[in-house]
Amino acid sequence: MADHLMYYTAVMKKTLFVYIFKEIAVPFLLGMGVFTFVLLMGRLLRLADLVIAKGVPFSDVLLLVVYLLPSFCMVTIPMAFLLAVLLAFGRLSGDSEITAMKACGVSLSGLLAPVLTFAALAYLTTTFITIYALPWGNTSFKTLLYDIVESRATLTIKEQVFNDTFPGMVLYVDRYRPEQNQISGVLIQDERSGGEPSTIFARSGVLIADPPSKTVRLQLRNGGIHRSQGKDRYRLMAFTTYDLSINLGQASHEMSKNELDMTFAELRHNMQLPNQDAKLLRDLRLEFQRRFSLPIACFVFALVGMPLGLQNQRSGKAGGFSISIGILLIYYIVLSASKTLGEKGLVDPVLAMWTPNLIFIAFGAYLFKKTAEEQPIALFELPAQIAGYVRSRLRSRRGRP
Repeated sequence: MADHLMYYTAVMKKTLFVYIFKEIAVPFLLGMGVFTFVLLMGRLLRLADLVIAKGVPFSDVLLLVVYLLPSFCMVTIPMAFLLAVLLAFGRLSGDSEITAMKACGVSLSGLLAPVLTFAALAYLTTTFITIYALPWGNTSFKTLLYDIVESRATLTIKEQVFNDTFPGMVLYVDRYRPEQNQISGVLIQDERSGGEPSTIFARSGVLIADPPSKTVRLQLRNGGIHRSQGKDRYRLMAFTTYDLSINLGQASHEMSKNELDMTFAELRHNMQLPNQDAKLLRDLRLEFQRRFSLPIACFVFALVGMPLGLQNQRSGKAGGFSISIGILLIYYIVLSASKTLGEKGLVDPVLAMWTPNLIFIAFGAYLFKKTAEEQPIALFELPAQIAGYVRSRLRSRRGRP
């Protein structure tokens, strides 16, 4: 009899585990799609301009989107997981399935296993992205973008706009005819010489691009070169024709690699360099800690999402979505504020990046304890109390009892 009881208990636990796991999986995939699309929308317009206005192949734009995905997924995976937990437990509670589980002897702690398992999978995926996919995606995005600029440099020029596409130069043209590559009303600020920048004016000119050699030649006509020499000397040279050569290959070599593009090994190496700039060192340490703290948010949101989903049983999916957005906003506001304090050197980078997780772990533990003991939570009682107070004040003004 005892063996049968243990067998049926094990079967019930397995069935319950799979059931709750599936309940989380569906809204998680939906949330991933929605959140990633929302974040990607800010870049889609600029990427679409590459296809429509500059003639960049659609395949290259798709590659740029793929390279952007790791930086988005690092954020959207924890976000989607919180939404999934809230919606799953909100539905289970709203349909009285949680009540039935409790009647069968399943406590709130007994429901943690599938949630923590899903959180562990989300954590491992996010960790893989932060260690490997994020630096690969950021570096590949910059490299491909520079390759596009090098191969289609003349297409990036716009009329009556200061174009900073070329390295070390700012180019302004009043009129540009792409068919003949002719430009007119030309203004160039050339700072490639370092200490002696020059300003070039020309009535007209021709752009000649040579993608194999990664150079662009500007054949300018009827203009002048203005150059300051020292503090009190000035030189003006007029010309009928003037050839200006631009080496686009310099852009690839000068491409800056910031802390977001570095692997873990590169971050550690740069942090250990002697005589490192104080601000750069803080940025490196902040990024190093961020790549550990963000994946842990999956476990933090599991602890917060379960009790919130159970308390939100009457609001349905709309309420679950609203609460998830509110929690995420608070979390990332605290994270942003902590990071700003860390960047200014007011808070240690370790404390700056882990403060949001510590705050939400304490908040989640409080919610979990109250929900497990079936005690009311002041946070959810407050709106009802405010509404009751407002109704009583309105009745007293109208002279009603």
